[in-house]
Amino acid sequence: MNDELELLREWDADATPLTGPARSRARHQLLDAMAHAGRRTRPGRRRALRLAAAAVVATAVTGTAALIGTSGSGGGGAPGVSAPRVEHAAATVLNGAAAWEREREKEPVVPRDDQFVYSKRVIRETEQRTGEVRTYTDEMWDSVDASKPSLSMELGREMWEEPSGEGGRVWPPRKWSELEKLPRDPEKLVPVILSFGSRVEDRPVGDLDEPDRYEAYWLLGELLKNPVLPRGLRPAAYEALALVPGVKTIRGVRDSAGRAGVGIAHTGRRPYEGKYLIFDPASYEFLGFRDERTSASGKEKYVQLSHVVDWGIVERVRQRP
Repeated sequence: MNDELELLREWDADATPLTGPARSRARHQLLDAMAHAGRRTRPGRRRALRLAAAAVVATAVTGTAALIGTSGSGGGGAPGVSAPRVEHAAATVLNGAAAWEREREKEPVVPRDDQFVYSKRVIRETEQRTGEVRTYTDEMWDSVDASKPSLSMELGREMWEEPSGEGGRVWPPRKWSELEKLPRDPEKLVPVILSFGSRVEDRPVGDLDEPDRYEAYWLLGELLKNPVLPRGLRPAAYEALALVPGVKTIRGVRDSAGRAGVGIAHTGRRPYEGKYLIFDPASYEFLGFRDERTSASGKEKYVQLSHVVDWGIVERVRQRP
């Protein structure tokens, strides 16, 4: 999406209850068995979401933000009435990604508030009319507590982000203490992120209306873009995405390295085929993003494939791990 205004428009009864993660793992195993039973921005915009004290949402999406858009099988009816369900294949992929991550994640290095999170990504951009391909290597230095100027690159151009003002917040949270407060139970994570720190509504994810479904999907995706998260939070975010109605798979896609994959998009906006997350179709490892953008003149349209190739915790801007 190139215009921030679009975001504003739019078991046994006697058994011991399962924990959130255990319930999600059981769900993944069931969905996987079902799936196999029958066969053998524009450039220069930042990705931060700032929340003013009055709770007015002002979003700035990078040209490679990929969690946007979709059509698909779901409509936007009232909760409980013809509501789009989560596609089994999409839930299988997302819960599989959570299991893949949980098996490999280690206790991360906790950054100090005065440090910076460094990340480097590669963007492979193709102009749709001419087929011309350009590759960019973009780097970012995000102030951990957003109290210092941050530096980022978008398609090779450097941009500074000023420190967040008093009373403002950044989504996803940068402070480690705030990230650690986010629930690891996927069913609790969605209402918490939708509340933005305000009163949390006790609504099941399936009862969310269409705008909230899409917003939950987008906010979870922004959280997953963080290269470093507290242990257990990334798998929980994948599992939470699997609960959001309207999630859909896109088959036969490829990532920026040419690897075959399966896309995950949301059916809340049209068109969805051009903007999605990419996962390995067998292991469910996360591979990268696909997005589309239009030039300022509106004449050129570009397909963007991107992935993170390096990240770390550093002491200052322009320092690398």
